[in-house]
Parts: sequence; C-alpha cells; structure tokens
Amino acid sequence: MAPTDLLLRPAEPADAEDLAAVHLAARRAAPMPPPVHGDDEVRRFLASRLDRDEVWVADLGGVVVGYLRLTPTWLDDLYVDPAYLRRGIGSAMLELAQALRPGGFGLWVFLANAPARAFYARHGLVEGEHTDGLANEEREPDVALRWEP
Repeated sequence: MAPTDLLLRPAEPADAEDLAAVHLAARRAAPMPPPVHGDDEVRRFLASRLDRDEVWVADLGGVVVGYLRLTPTWLDDLYVDPAYLRRGIGSAMLELAQALRPGGFGLWVFLANAPARAFYARHGLVEGEHTDGLANEEREPDVALRWEP
C-alpha cells in the first residue's frame, strides 16, 4: 500500500533534474545492463520528453521518488528511487498507467531484470515476445509485456 502522503501528479519542467536522478539511481541499482548513454545525455533526453510524452511523478512530501512516462500505446519508463522501493509507489504508478490507458499498453523489460518482471506479473501483465536484444541499444535480451484489461 502506497504512503498516504504520496501524490501522483503531472511532471513539470522543474522536475526534469529529479526525473533524471531517479532514472539514473534506479538503473544503477537494478539488474540491468550498463547504460549506453551518459548521465548528461539522460538528463537532456528526459527533459525533452516532458512536452512530448505523458509524464507523471510520484511526489512524497515534496520529494520526487519515482516517475512514469507514457506514450499513447507504451509504458516507456516506470522508475522508483531505490531508497523508496517496496512501499507501494511503483504499484500506485502502474495503477495510474492502467487508469490512463484503459485500452491497454505494452512495455519492454530486460530478461535479466527479474524483479521488474515479477512486479509486472503480479499486476497482471503478460509476457509475450522474447528477443535476443539485437534491436535494443544495450544489445541485451528482452521481453515484451502487455497489459490488457
């Protein structure tokens, strides 16, 4: 269950640095391949997506502890600061994504990221296509997941 003072709100330009900090910390803590983009490139990319994608932040007492980035048919990012894992924040953000995309959505997860795969399975997402990773930047095996209500 998410903390009672958790606020899920649309991201604002002022949140860009916090989004990048969450993204970078979460990727470093997860069983994922090393990033192919440097920290500054990640910061610029996420800042550029604020006016193109639907981006939400998980705000806990004024601190951005997670974020969610959606396109019309994809969940492109769902990251929680590692210091705030297992508090229901990821679940709250995924439930928001499901409410915002009632027709369903897809996402990709690295095969090596067993915790993320288990998280999505607990929330009813179904694994589909498995790849050898040749189509992603990291060149690591991944799996497509789908949520359909």
